[in-house]
Amino acid sequence: MCAILGNEHEYNGLLPLTANRPLSTLYFDCKYRIMDFALSSAVNANIRTVYMILNEGRFKSVFDHLGGSREWGLDSIGSYQYLGFYQDILRKKVEGKPYFSDMIGFLKKSKSEYTVFFGNKMLCNVDLRSILDVHQAHDSKITVVFKRVPKEKIAPDDCILTLEDDNRVKQTDIFSELDEASDLYNLSMSIFLVKTDWLIDLLHKGQNAGAPASVQELLNREMTRTNTRAYEYTGYLSNIYDIKSYYDANMDMLDPEHFNTLLFSSQRVITRTKNEVATHFYDSSDVNSSQFATGCVIKGKVDRSLVSRRTTIEEGARVKDSVIMSNAQIKRGAKLQYAILDKNVEVEAGVTIQGTPENPVVITKDSHIVADIYGGEN
Repeated sequence: MCAILGNEHEYNGLLPLTANRPLSTLYFDCKYRIMDFALSSAVNANIRTVYMILNEGRFKSVFDHLGGSREWGLDSIGSYQYLGFYQDILRKKVEGKPYFSDMIGFLKKSKSEYTVFFGNKMLCNVDLRSILDVHQAHDSKITVVFKRVPKEKIAPDDCILTLEDDNRVKQTDIFSELDEASDLYNLSMSIFLVKTDWLIDLLHKGQNAGAPASVQELLNREMTRTNTRAYEYTGYLSNIYDIKSYYDANMDMLDPEHFNTLLFSSQRVITRTKNEVATHFYDSSDVNSSQFATGCVIKGKVDRSLVSRRTTIEEGARVKDSVIMSNAQIKRGAKLQYAILDKNVEVEAGVTIQGTPENPVVITKDSHIVADIYGGEN
């Protein structure tokens, strides 16, 4: 198999966290990035040939995180990576040129019998070899991965599947356009497995007919036009499309069941390694139900929070129900609850940052907070 990682879709609901980075490089659970999960699923299935679609102006953090791709084994002889820009595809379409030509060239060079496509916002840990077994057993044109979820876990533009008794896809709908309410919906996870030759043919025909420039949209449309079978995923899933869904996904990792299901299944999750000293907890620290990455200095109180690398929490400071990204400085007597701090934030002594579970306060990268912040202010 080879893999295509589609990173072109962004959500305004995640601003300001995604103002200068793509959704796929958002921090998760102290040391991971969201893109780690799709990449790890691919390399766990022995995929070493990857095409990544990016948005112009939002690729620096991708390169910073991937480095030479050594951790994922994509720097070895025989591996092949290709980076393409979604805006190039759009420009070629407007100019009447073959806009999928680069992707078709990649697929031909990969010499892979099968291709898997990943969207960029479903945080999960899938076993592609099991999906391939089902795909081969039923000789489907498309196998799409889905999970049954309640409406609170679905974005308005998500694709919902209506299935036959044998899990064939009968109908697809945009969630916001559904008329009937249900307890659970068959949410497409935007993970598709197809034969490479079939996909090449679809891309050729699509660009000749003016099809959507998004491969994800093209495959969504094709599900009801060809033999498509749905594969039910039963592991942990978070659908990241706004600040609350991002916050909730991180806080889920404080539940041992969710944490172990996602990160310690038979499928390992790989991220970029950094050789740093361990986090140091002073005698004055008071820590409960929290997680920390390396290099932190903890002197204050931390309760039900996730703290990323090289963060300092001074004596008398209190952090509760919060997500702290790397290099934060939280000074003496500061109080944080229901907050998300982006990288390199400095919170002055005695300052209070107070959000709510439904509306956590987001502090933007490189901010220096010298006055109290409540609710949705920043």
